[in-house]
Amino acid sequence: MRFPGIDGRQPLGLKTVLRPKSATPLDRLFIEAESVILGKRHQLRLAVTCLLAGGHLLIEDLPGVGKTTLAHLLARLFGLQFQRVQFTSDLLPADITGASIFERESGTFSFHPGPVFTQLLLADEVNRATPKTQSALLEAMEERQVTVDGRTRPLPVPFFVVATQNPASQLGTFDLPESQLDRFLMRIHLGYPGPEAEHELLRGRDRRSMLADMEPVLDTRSLQELQAQVDAVFVSDALVAYVQALLEHTRSSGEYGVGLSPRAGLALLRAGRAWALLDGRKAVLPEDIQAVLPPVATHRLHITGGSSEDRTAAMERLLTAVPVP
Repeated sequence: MRFPGIDGRQPLGLKTVLRPKSATPLDRLFIEAESVILGKRHQLRLAVTCLLAGGHLLIEDLPGVGKTTLAHLLARLFGLQFQRVQFTSDLLPADITGASIFERESGTFSFHPGPVFTQLLLADEVNRATPKTQSALLEAMEERQVTVDGRTRPLPVPFFVVATQNPASQLGTFDLPESQLDRFLMRIHLGYPGPEAEHELLRGRDRRSMLADMEPVLDTRSLQELQAQVDAVFVSDALVAYVQALLEHTRSSGEYGVGLSPRAGLALLRAGRAWALLDGRKAVLPEDIQAVLPPVATHRLHITGGSSEDRTAAMERLLTAVPVP
């Protein structure tokens, strides 16, 4: 059984982005994206799947492999308002959500919105901030709103968080708590580029200048229409039973410290719908669930060992143990 890994490699045996003769906006979007992020078609497709599914994205990898560039690229291609917050150990929750400041002229307090009031928020190196500051994103990511000084304020629509984090083995990092990790629909890894892609990257234009010259391929309305199409993708009862069997195996096999929650099952189905839509299909297949399982499940499971190979092997065992309907 073949399925995508999470270590930056593109496995064989799965469909890639379709490119019909008459290019659709999504086709053009991937063409533009692949001109900036070289040799990472599979990871780009996962990232777009995450946004179409209305989820938040966590990109974990070493510094310098394109995590921040990918976040900028998604905002640019989808025509989204964009804000970036550089997470550091001295960052405070109010630096993200905003705060009420006393205005001497009027004699009243006025709320000054923080950078979270945008359509795509890049939480750069999110695990370099303290857990208290990280928790400032919990309400925003789950409820799409922020409560400050007892007043709740809605966030723009759509609203996405794209967070990057460095490996926990690096100095100055704090592990994300399970409640924070569970708010991310997917966690992906970019990995080093292949030799040909790296050669082209080294000889080509600066990625920042390319992003500055790039025009949006889709707008907010088009994105919302695509998300509505994701909702309409059919999921059979047999496929729901398959997802249930996957969840149950993680809870009863004894291989995982904590099994997948019902929210993880909903995330699998939502991501599977978006993956199927990118293939131009109106129904989800078991292969769609298998394709999105690693980025949806691995950050929600406690797996012995922390390497990509350990996580990939655990997903292989899970898919082998649960028969396809």
